[in-house]
Amino acid sequence: MAADPRLVEAWVDGWALSRGVARPERIAGGFHLTVDAPGHLARYVFPALDAVALARLGREIDQPGVFLKAFCPPEALMAALDERWRLESCADLMATALDGAPAVEPDPAYRLSTTLEGAVLVIAAAAPDGTLAASGRAALTGSFAVFDKIVTDPAHQRRGLGRAVMTRLGAEAVARGAEEGVLAATVEGRALYEALGWRFEGRLHTAVIPGPDA
Repeated sequence: MAADPRLVEAWVDGWALSRGVARPERIAGGFHLTVDAPGHLARYVFPALDAVALARLGREIDQPGVFLKAFCPPEALMAALDERWRLESCADLMATALDGAPAVEPDPAYRLSTTLEGAVLVIAAAAPDGTLAASGRAALTGSFAVFDKIVTDPAHQRRGLGRAVMTRLGAEAVARGAEEGVLAATVEGRALYEALGWRFEGRLHTAVIPGPDA
């Protein structure tokens, strides 16, 4: 299933902002991002299956750590690649209209703080002992807020912190002009976002050449 190219472009732009890597480069049919992190050199993202482009990249890439990502059935992605490539875990692209609804407050024992790192909002939830219980980020790009790294410490789960972080990010993003939210969810994490009114926009499958320790 192909995804809306407008949402995919917003997501890759925001992901790059949030992760502090170079701005995505437009290529035929998709986007290229240089990451230069251990085990993650680069990624290519395609809003739809482009078998010709994927096959060409699959032949040219000869090292682990370069990820080919496409919104298409996994069997179609793998059919474009040779036997060196392996399928990785998938992610679900989700989106929502940011309507300016007030943030949901967490348990009074937890304290939320908001900081701005350039164009990236960061919300942190501190536990009663001062340790980090939950956090999340939203990169502001155009009219979009791209949500990223929404994490709750296992010791503090099931206390509404994920909802509190998400809604605070949304409210802060709207205050800064954002109109739409986009994120890539794990299959396990999708339920939280659906409960908050986010809609599914497409499943992203990933292939990579395994490293020597895989």
